[in-house]
Amino acid sequence: MEDRMTAQQLKNSILQMAVQGKLVPQDLNDEPASVLLRRIKKEKEELIKEGKIKKSKTESFIFRGADNLHYEQIGKEVRCIEDELPFEIPDNWEWVHINDIAESYLGKTLNKTKDIGESVPYLCSINIQSDYIDMNTIKIAKFNEAEKQKYLLQDGDLLICEGGDAGRSAVWNKNKTMYYQNALHRVRFYEKLNPVFYQRVLSFYKVSKILDNYFKGVTIKHFVQKSLFSIYFPLPPLQEQHRIVAKLQELEPLIEKYRIAEEQLHELNSNIKDQLKKSILQYAIEGKLVPQDPNDEPASVLLERIREEKQQLIKEGKIKKDKNESIIFRRDNSYYEKINGIEYCIDNEIPFEIPNSWQWARLNNIGNWGAGATPSKSNNEYYSNGTIPWLLTGDLNDGYITNIPNHITELALEKTSVKLNPSGSVLIAMYGATIGKLGILTFPATTNQACCACLVYKPFYSKYLFFYLLANKRNFVKKGEGGAQPNISKEKIIKTLIAVPPLKEQIRIVNLLGKVI
Repeated sequence: MEDRMTAQQLKNSILQMAVQGKLVPQDLNDEPASVLLRRIKKEKEELIKEGKIKKSKTESFIFRGADNLHYEQIGKEVRCIEDELPFEIPDNWEWVHINDIAESYLGKTLNKTKDIGESVPYLCSINIQSDYIDMNTIKIAKFNEAEKQKYLLQDGDLLICEGGDAGRSAVWNKNKTMYYQNALHRVRFYEKLNPVFYQRVLSFYKVSKILDNYFKGVTIKHFVQKSLFSIYFPLPPLQEQHRIVAKLQELEPLIEKYRIAEEQLHELNSNIKDQLKKSILQYAIEGKLVPQDPNDEPASVLLERIREEKQQLIKEGKIKKDKNESIIFRRDNSYYEKINGIEYCIDNEIPFEIPNSWQWARLNNIGNWGAGATPSKSNNEYYSNGTIPWLLTGDLNDGYITNIPNHITELALEKTSVKLNPSGSVLIAMYGATIGKLGILTFPATTNQACCACLVYKPFYSKYLFFYLLANKRNFVKKGEGGAQPNISKEKIIKTLIAVPPLKEQIRIVNLLGKVI
């Protein structure tokens, strides 16, 4: 799976082949690019004579020397540029600068207070996406008659972002009246060169980071005209340009299908992993993950021992007596709960069947639950140089808690309602976006009021409680719905049913879950 080429990598690879002359075969019958370049030069000279364009002050001539290396002549200066060229090209191609084969201008500089004329639509950098033009957010500005003539777009114009996502480009082909502003270069090619070919060249230069060498600025990148004119572009024969574009347009829909399939596969793999985890957890808490052992002490005996442990803690004043202490039992194929001597049938609450050696209980029957608190933020003595970990629900990770960045002081622990939870305590978030998030402390720590902590009664296994809560995470989120902020109170938590296996089976379940999840 790791070695499979992604859709983006495939697209980049095909672009590379296209701009290097490796995507379609060369045809000996094609007019060489050198002849095409001479025709372009004649067209430029004619336009200069007619006053339609200005003569370039830095006219250059790129040629291959007797040593088969590439040289560039600007004025009387000749230098070897072989090391500056990004790749090799076929013999019937040429290297050029964009201003050798096209005219390029930045758009109108807008000034709301000074602009006059007709209000017309124009494009800016946000409209130029990778390979296409987004028409959803077209802006309006005033252009006078001279500006309308100068900045009017024609089909086939190549538009390149000067700022924003510098170097991003697309070809205008909407057959609509449209203008452009100065965050865009408008490139209009001579001799009917294929603008789509050069848009794809720019796309390759961008994804391969070649353009990065030509951007100005550190934080905000700009692609100034001088930089645009200094880049080396390949010039294939005109007929080959058309064949390359046709092949790309044939392949690009297939690449898009591959991209969609790739995303669907990724989503499927992610969902399968998540669904598998949920299924395994559900199997675990229903008694279907590990076999029952008839030699295990039944859960009914375990719960009786836990009740004895609770009574002892109440006698010692370590916990308060539970006013709603309950016992759940089965009779006549139905489940009943006895609270303060009164029996209630709870069949409608039982979510699934459990093995005969298991028992149902409420969460308050298997551990001591308590919410945290936030010491007053206005009292610096509660926080300054604090050494006691103070957990926020954002620190919960559905696993072991090994790091808590926030701390409070001994004074905060002494003077406020915050409580120190022992190592091994199971934590659950009660409010907001983190509702249902879990954790197990690996060291003593306090929590804020959005977190509820449970210290299980001996000999219940705290890690089994953690996995049971993890399996029921969606149920806790559901219970918290309905208000402006999701909220599961401590009361809702402790009234939740838990399927209790024999202690030894709890350990077997946790050991297996630790291996597969």
